[in-house]
Amino acid sequence: MYKVTLIPGDGVGPEIAEATRKCIDATGVKIDWDVQECGIEVIMREGKVPEGVLESIRKNKVALKAPITTPIGKGFRSVNVFLRQALNLYACVRPCKSYKGVRGHYNNIDLVVVRENTEDLYAGIEFEAGQPTTSDLISFINGIATGKKITTGDKTTGISIKPMSFEGTRQIVDYAFDYSIKNKRKSVCSVSKANIMKFTDGLWYKESRAVAMAYGAKFEEAALAEGVKADPALAGKANPNSGLEYTERLIDNMCMQLVQKPELYDVIVLPNLYGDILSDLCAGLVGGLGVAPGANIGSDGAIFEATHGSAPKYKGQNKVNPTALILSGKLMLEHLGEKEAAAKLERAVAAIIEEGKDVTYDMKANRSDPTAVGTLQMAEAICAKMGKLG
Repeated sequence: MYKVTLIPGDGVGPEIAEATRKCIDATGVKIDWDVQECGIEVIMREGKVPEGVLESIRKNKVALKAPITTPIGKGFRSVNVFLRQALNLYACVRPCKSYKGVRGHYNNIDLVVVRENTEDLYAGIEFEAGQPTTSDLISFINGIATGKKITTGDKTTGISIKPMSFEGTRQIVDYAFDYSIKNKRKSVCSVSKANIMKFTDGLWYKESRAVAMAYGAKFEEAALAEGVKADPALAGKANPNSGLEYTERLIDNMCMQLVQKPELYDVIVLPNLYGDILSDLCAGLVGGLGVAPGANIGSDGAIFEATHGSAPKYKGQNKVNPTALILSGKLMLEHLGEKEAAAKLERAVAAIIEEGKDVTYDMKANRSDPTAVGTLQMAEAICAKMGKLG
């Protein structure tokens, strides 16, 4: 039996968490659920994520988390960001896959976004406009010989710091290549904006290439491989005969590429901010956040979560599509080594969606279709389908 932390979240979180737990239990995998409350009410009351939540995840190593509301422009920064940093969950993995029956403009999409989770602009190193420390920082920046100056007023300018390291980049790109091999993928595309941010995104490309070289990847352009040496930190670990192709795209061009020809891409690895934005774009390719699962992986733990928000206006209405969290549960089962159960759960979800009968309102051709079922009823249909699949 596995011990798994379950965080029901808030808003519609508890409803889709219960639906997901029902589906996972129906696979036959035995799980002892350690339920930990960490909704917005708890956060606002205690002013932080309860220590018990962190202790539970550290002990169990695996957690399933429903959405939690993040206040915009005030209060606690983000429970998601806090958990990723506190537990060093450095890899955010978001598969984006087409399922028949889901409305969308594309078919046969099957790509994976691998996002660095702990560095970049989401590191949370910010300086508020009008604060003395911010003025001091601006004075310091303007006083050093970089050739660049902040010309707006020191009382009216906010600053956010973008730290990116060789170690952090190596870790996530290595993860992307290792993931690609284990999941029989064909290519890894590294994305940044190195033509503008040469010392951060430029570092990203430099280390991405060194990791690709250590894996013996085939470079799309010969120029990308010129002067590149394999990262010595991966000596003896990386697979030098991976057979993978390595490509690079600038983030703005990548957005256009994904809209025009997403079928050309397989595994995409990005820094934190770009990864956050692009993962939503890729979710849009396959029908939206309602069918987009997510995983946050570290060397000593993992949290699986839907990529959508808590939708508090739908709280208690038994209305919201549970697919994203259920598919996140499928990723969790794979992580636990229960691959057959994971495959059975995904087949059942795909079958229910394709049939289009026992699905929530957002998956109907007409959103006012009176035959739409509720959150729990869709989960029950998935469970019944698994029973028929054997």
